[in-house]
Amino acid sequence: MTLIAAIALSFAIRAQDSSYSSNRQDSLKTVHSDTLRIGNIIIVRRGDNSGSHGEFTTIYRRKRYTPSNLTTNWAILDLGFSQVNDKTDYAAAIASGYLPAGANEDWFNQRNFKSTNVNIWIMMQRLNMLKHVVNLKYGLGIEFNNYKYTESIKFQKTAQPLVILSSKGYRKNKLVANYFTVPMMLNFNFTPEIRNGFGISAGISAGYLYSSYQKINDGEEPGKMKYRDDFDLEKFKIAYIAELNMGPVKLYGSFATKSMFKKGLDQTPYNFGLRLSNW
Repeated sequence: MTLIAAIALSFAIRAQDSSYSSNRQDSLKTVHSDTLRIGNIIIVRRGDNSGSHGEFTTIYRRKRYTPSNLTTNWAILDLGFSQVNDKTDYAAAIASGYLPAGANEDWFNQRNFKSTNVNIWIMMQRLNMLKHVVNLKYGLGIEFNNYKYTESIKFQKTAQPLVILSSKGYRKNKLVANYFTVPMMLNFNFTPEIRNGFGISAGISAGYLYSSYQKINDGEEPGKMKYRDDFDLEKFKIAYIAELNMGPVKLYGSFATKSMFKKGLDQTPYNFGLRLSNW
């Protein structure tokens, strides 16, 4: 009798385990079958194993960013600095009468953090060329360049020499050169699925000088004085340009292909700074 009871108990335990396993599988199937996905929306029925229907929960998944084949960005702002790479042969410039005797590189020393560059790009477009990784970027804007000097030099409008050193000590002294500019770059976007991703751009820009003047303040009446002229500046400027995107932080730089003066002074301008853009 004891042996028969033990055998019966063993069969009962196995049947119970089989029933529990079957119910667990049915429960898992129920949970799986109660999940419904519609696009980026997931609807899940949350219940228990007692047979109740439970409650429905809706889960919204974040929509993946997909860039357009052609995107336009308006009113991009650059804030940076303007400098020059001075390779002037001062001895030759003095001999030709372009500069006065005693002129040297120190005459054109700049107040580095006060020589500023501000660019306003009215519009800039990005055209997809290869899977949004390789793009063409182009636009239209205005460049404002301020070269602030430490010495009291004065640019002359028509007479030679072009530059003289004033006996007055100028409190403020700057040369301003403003351009209408068209940039064109090849852009490499390493994270096209992210709105503010990581990438680099490089290319060239063509600028036209539409305004130039010197502004000085010698501390005497009438105070600030502005002299408008082209001061022998080149009308057109071709520059190599680049842009570095590091998420929300964007840096820019440009380096002209030649001097900004027609002759005598060999001063090649370059700019660098921070770009404020929603790309």
